[in-house]
Amino acid sequence: MPGVLGRAQPDGQLRPGLGELVAEGFGEHVGVAGTARVEHEQDGIDGLGHTAHRSQVQRRDGCGTLAGMDLQLAGRRAIVTGGSRGIGLATARALAAEGARVALVARDPDRLAAAAASLRDAAAPEIITVSADSDDDAAVRAAVGTVVDRFGGIDVLVNAAARPAGSAPPPNLGSLTDDAVRAELETKLLGYLRFARAVAPLMTAQGWGRIVNVSGLNARKSSTLVGSVRNVAVASMTAALAAELGPHGVNVTVVHPGFTETERTPALVDARAAALGTDPATARAGLDATTTIGRITTAAEVADVITFLCSPRSVAINGDAVAAGGGTPGVTHY
Repeated sequence: MPGVLGRAQPDGQLRPGLGELVAEGFGEHVGVAGTARVEHEQDGIDGLGHTAHRSQVQRRDGCGTLAGMDLQLAGRRAIVTGGSRGIGLATARALAAEGARVALVARDPDRLAAAAASLRDAAAPEIITVSADSDDDAAVRAAVGTVVDRFGGIDVLVNAAARPAGSAPPPNLGSLTDDAVRAELETKLLGYLRFARAVAPLMTAQGWGRIVNVSGLNARKSSTLVGSVRNVAVASMTAALAAELGPHGVNVTVVHPGFTETERTPALVDARAAALGTDPATARAGLDATTTIGRITTAAEVADVITFLCSPRSVAINGDAVAAGGGTPGVTHY
């Protein structure tokens, strides 16, 4: 039977579509190493809210059974800044689901406590919280020291503490102040740098580490001056850190989410609708249309990408930007 992406040709024949080229659920793969039967089982939702899967590749060329990918994060010690909500909290959840010990860092102690409680309720291995402002270098170093005292070291840093991008149209040049630009760079660029600077000596001393900076797809647009500048700056900083730290076993990458579904989304959609003079449903449809998957991505989906980059499995990626915004229609990045 033709795959779902099969297409009728001018001669009336139906050519195979992409769906026929990919085994779905149960099938056979033939390659240079031989033929394999592939079984995928979905085991339901685990305690941390992630779908649990078992994948088993059974080879028929005498090589034995190959296990699925293990992210090798069990027992790793991670700091997630901006970890009290949004993509930061989703990333902490994903890391904990892989067995990592996670320190949540943010400014609001009450919000941190609530976030930590939600992870502990889901049976996270070990969660601690540290209240710190990334605008303050002394506070950043103290926070890192607290985590080291508790965990004995740091393997992973995810920088996600930043002012959220707005949904309203950006200010024009005449109304954009110097202080507004400084505030964005202080928190997102310098805040990320402060945490990276504090953990890098620990990671290089042990010969391994991962730093993932959460930036944004505004780095690839010129529609918002502040958003573009701060995100391009983070990407550039990431590349520079990767070049310096990579030879010491520390990979540094940047993830560019697009507009992402979080607990803030309903209010942002309402604000966008008001700014555009339309209704929330129309405003939401406009956002969904900005991706090639037909909807905006969720924080958990972005967190899955970040979590892979935090793992030893991601060693081939260093200094690069990974887009996690559901695809940009009509654009090819290379």
